Amino acid sequence: MRTLAAAAFIFSIIPAPAFAWGKTGHRVVGQIADAHLSSKARSAVKRILCTETMAEASNWPDFMKSDPSPFWQKTASPWHYVTLPGGKTYDQVGAPPEGDAITALDRFSATLRDRKASPDDKRVALRFIIHIVGDLAQPLHNGNGTDRGGNDLKVTWFGKPTNLHSVWDTLLVDDEQLSYSEMAAWLNARITPADVKAWSSADPRVWMADSVIVRDQVYPPSGDTALGYRYVYENTPRVELQLEKGGVRLAAYLNKVFR
Repeated sequence: MRTLAAAAFIFSIIPAPAFAWGKTGHRVVGQIADAHLSSKARSAVKRILCTETMAEASNWPDFMKSDPSPFWQKTASPWHYVTLPGGKTYDQVGAPPEGDAITALDRFSATLRDRKASPDDKRVALRFIIHIVGDLAQPLHNGNGTDRGGNDLKVTWFGKPTNLHSVWDTLLVDDEQLSYSEMAAWLNARITPADVKAWSSADPRVWMADSVIVRDQVYPPSGDTALGYRYVYENTPRVELQLEKGGVRLAAYLNKVFR
């Protein structure tokens, strides 16, 4: 943890965004990924996490946001999202000086490959990777640079005030009233071998481009900020598909790291 804490002196200070997916969604991504790991990756994950499951590890970076230390309050905040204005690719935009989800994935995958890295640093790195891949499957964590990933778009959810980001983080997922294990089992059962083949890119830039397409579809029509049954009907299939893709892509990424 010393190595990671030292990074607090490197990056700029920016405010933290809202969490992605909430606890249920992140656990679903971790649980689905576990079903698609290679035998080599599964052994490596088990060695690093010990008794902790990928579903359990998936929410740790969000939990640690309550730690008052500068590392968690400032340095790690940008690692949960990317900013991709409409019509731009990540290579065109690049990472900001404080870093983002992509630079964090590069950093933590290097830690997992480093034979000299401590067990504690490897555990932190793996927990972050599990979480960040889940974050990138949430369309609004691929922000357009204008509204903080939908946080600034105020809406009502069945009459209660909230914002679009929170709708996607938790409210749509919680609307199904399933435990994470139930949801993961149901979603994983529908993933076909063809789906796995189509979604198994280990390149985060591919995931981001896909999430941006979905991001631009989830904004309600201008002026229509009262969200309810119609929005649930139109977007629940999108939520479920993103969770499925997130799980398969997390497995693909870890399979590559541990190959």
